[in-house]
Amino acid sequence: MKKLLLTGFEPFLSYTVNPTMRIVEELNGLELAGYEIVGKVLPVDFASSGTKLLDYLKEIDPDAVISLGLAGGRYKITPERIAINVKDGAADNEGHIPIDETIHLEGEPGYFSTLPIRQMVNRLMEEGLPAEISNTAGTYLCNNVMYEALHYAKTNKPNMKAGFIHIPASHELAIQHGKIPSWSHADLKRSVEICIGVLGK
Repeated sequence: MKKLLLTGFEPFLSYTVNPTMRIVEELNGLELAGYEIVGKVLPVDFASSGTKLLDYLKEIDPDAVISLGLAGGRYKITPERIAINVKDGAADNEGHIPIDETIHLEGEPGYFSTLPIRQMVNRLMEEGLPAEISNTAGTYLCNNVMYEALHYAKTNKPNMKAGFIHIPASHELAIQHGKIPSWSHADLKRSVEICIGVLGK
């Protein structure tokens, strides 16, 4: 059976929980759409998140990798179109604040997702779940991890599908923050399962 590496992140900044972490933990070990899912939670740390991801890629040798990230404030499921070769943003969980840093000196300026993102969005919409393609993954940890996976695929395993999906906040986070849109955990998890199902076709 094929393997899918599914990653999420630990809590970060002012978000005391991260719904991607819970989804990854719940889907770990399941079989879906012809894939055995291997779920891993990554640190919100510029110095180690990419290294951790690369370690998992070498250890698991997956056929595909989908990384999940929380986009507090977005109200749709948003598969990302592109990752760029830049680290820049707020402090990570270790207090590091990168400014105009390059992820890989020998890397391309950007890499496009190799996931079937248009089909994922179409299928989510058919299931009554708001979704659209995002054209920016930002320059924080989400972009960093997406770029690392695509760079690895380009240089080591070109047949491995890779990409990133941002999800909205959970109701729990919306209650804490007051004015951000949110989804139920059940719908967030179902959306990820639908995207995996599209990948498996």
